[in-house]
Amino acid sequence: MRKVYHLSNCNTCQRILDELSLADSFEFQEIKEEEITRKQLEEMRTLAGSYEALFNKRAQLYRKRNLNEKELSEDDYKELILDHYTFLKRPVIISDDEIFIGNSKKTVAAAKAAVNG
Repeated sequence: MRKVYHLSNCNTCQRILDELSLADSFEFQEIKEEEITRKQLEEMRTLAGSYEALFNKRAQLYRKRNLNEKELSEDDYKELILDHYTFLKRPVIISDDEIFIGNSKKTVAAAKAAVNG
């Protein structure tokens, strides 16, 4: 599977996707328009190792809901991501059996090497 979960109105996502120049072999899912399914999230978790790895602690709702003051379980992370797209760390790029989560320089460089190498 070759898939990208992203937000089309996110400048960071767009910059990364432009930089990666992903081939037509990738499927793109705009997560605000097409919600992530439980099955998709479980597939991402299998590759990532945990729901926490997929969770965006920088989301505005994270502080608004006072989640930063709570100890969250894996089930909490899972349900929060399913509840609102903003809790998914983006972009998520899946290339065969590898997953790249987020926008750190290291992650983007690794994704670039994997998809273009």
